[in-house]
Amino acid sequence: VLDARSGMADLGMASRRLHPDEQDLHAVTIALDGIGIIVHRDNPVRELRDEEVVGIYRGEITDWAQLGSEPGPIVVVHKAAGHSTLELFLHHFSLKASEVEADMIIGDNQQGIAAVASNPQAIGYVSIGAAEFEIEHGSPLRLLPIGGVEATTAKVRDRSFPLARPLNLVYHGQPSPLAQQFVDFATSSGVVDLIEGQYFVAPQ
Repeated sequence: VLDARSGMADLGMASRRLHPDEQDLHAVTIALDGIGIIVHRDNPVRELRDEEVVGIYRGEITDWAQLGSEPGPIVVVHKAAGHSTLELFLHHFSLKASEVEADMIIGDNQQGIAAVASNPQAIGYVSIGAAEFEIEHGSPLRLLPIGGVEATTAKVRDRSFPLARPLNLVYHGQPSPLAQQFVDFATSSGVVDLIEGQYFVAPQ
């Protein structure tokens, strides 16, 4: 974003919506990504209210028995600072980074998936597309709905899932002819397989 704004780059990328102080930039959405809460498949919990998620991540709810499940300490898996999924998660649940009581800090989706898949007491949040892929290939995970909406790529695609983000190309001013060609290509039907191959959702 900074390089696009300064003119150092013709195009930049932002895996989030533009901030209010970035309205001098133009954003073109090339894909969508939903962020889903995951638990182990053996965990009997099927849904959590927003306030329960907040309680877990603040360290106020520390045992699954408090949520009507089998007793066991909740292992909270959280994203490292600097990840846009972290920003989106905190914003959606009105959490401050300083409030989170995490047991494990992870980086990418695969680390989060591995952490929860290997621990029936764990809870985390990752890209829905990545989690769906792993579940389809036998990973012992479950995606939990948020706000009563199923955590699926289909719900991300129709924009009914509440915890989602656009993946944008950004530019300042008028793009060069070559940059415009790339934007046109990146928003064409010819890249749908590339987008889905990265477990994201092609916008309709």
